[in-house]
Amino acid sequence: MKLGIDFGTSNSAAAALIDGKVVPVSFGQAQQFRTTVYFPEVMRDPNDFELTPQLEQQLDELIESGRRDARAAGRERGFEQLRSDAIRVVRRQWMEERIREPRSSTALLQNALYGDDALEAYFEENEGNLVQSPKSMLGYNLHPRARQTITGIATHILEHIRLTASRQLGQNVRSALLGRPVQFRSSIGEAGNDQALEILRSAALAAGFDEIDFLEEPAAAAMHYHAVSAQRHEAVIVDVGGGTTDIAHASVGGDAAPRIHRAWGIARGGTDIDLALSLAGYMPLFGRGITRVPTHHYVEAAMVQDMTRQRDFRQHNYDAVEAPYGPRLQALQDTGNTARLYREVERCKIALSGAAHHASALNFIEPGLSVETDAPQLASAARGYLGELDALLQQVRTDIGHDPTAVFLTGGMSRAGYIQHAAAAAFPGATVVHGDPSFGVVQGLALAATLR
Repeated sequence: MKLGIDFGTSNSAAAALIDGKVVPVSFGQAQQFRTTVYFPEVMRDPNDFELTPQLEQQLDELIESGRRDARAAGRERGFEQLRSDAIRVVRRQWMEERIREPRSSTALLQNALYGDDALEAYFEENEGNLVQSPKSMLGYNLHPRARQTITGIATHILEHIRLTASRQLGQNVRSALLGRPVQFRSSIGEAGNDQALEILRSAALAAGFDEIDFLEEPAAAAMHYHAVSAQRHEAVIVDVGGGTTDIAHASVGGDAAPRIHRAWGIARGGTDIDLALSLAGYMPLFGRGITRVPTHHYVEAAMVQDMTRQRDFRQHNYDAVEAPYGPRLQALQDTGNTARLYREVERCKIALSGAAHHASALNFIEPGLSVETDAPQLASAARGYLGELDALLQQVRTDIGHDPTAVFLTGGMSRAGYIQHAAAAAFPGATVVHGDPSFGVVQGLALAATLR
């Protein structure tokens, strides 16, 4: 069985095709979870676990077997590589056995919590380490220690997905098709795409997968749309997520196999709107534009996905900043409060997509503190991203040379009216089809996994 995995910036999901039907994996009561992990203590190295005498013996046998296989193939492999591969196998088998035990869970086995449970535990405990949206960092210039940390975090999340799926589906899942954006967020250009895929592949191997393939997310969404389309037609697939925006031009529907003609993408998405909304609507309460605190301090506070910026923000001294802004900034530096503020910004963005006004209570900063935002503020915050989206859509329209029959919208941000309007305006002759915002990609990955 090959599992389709949508490892998203904001949310992650998984599904498999069983007896011709896409079966989603449940995480708690939901079919997806926020791509957030909380380690109550220091994050454990996936290769660091207690070896019993029995496991030590199994490890030695695997090392010797690996050495014999390498020699038979005319290759030389170092002891450290042989041991690392053997530990991966032993740990995977140990975890698979433990997960079948009553009342066992990946959270207990990994000493970690995921999704909204991770946020709530972090807020309650006020200690430990919270990591949000690690996917957004995969393509950045990472020094070796940071790369090792990011790989370890991705490993824990993918292992959580694999073990949860194995238990629910009743078999050990060791093969996966992972979705990937056309363009990862990157600070090192095209090399960021290569690095991101290397990190994901390494993490998936460490998580217990033996076979790993990748498929661009808009192509996966096209597979889903193809499966529900009776008639053959031309379509533009628009997948707008938290971190990236991806588009594919495809022929879908009918009895013939779907055909992906081309894909486009930009490393921008809903989190860019979150950042703009936070800076314009929330950070003035902390003195942005009023005090002499540098603007980049507020960016550091707002970008909860960036562990380096979060660390830098917590190290600033605001003793000399006038009240009430100095005390508020100091409160924002307290454990968990940037994450709390970010959650309020997310809620605001979602609320203003269907309401004229929204109020956010910020009692965790100061008793009685609140902020009022309105739809024009959201429109202003979204303007920069929408300009980039419009340019991308126009590029697609120019490259294709005509309107397709349909524009298929998916991804969490596709719920927003301004996204739907932009897509409709770019292809006025096409019918806009609203797909499943949360599960279009993962359903397509599950379908495509059977063809790999």
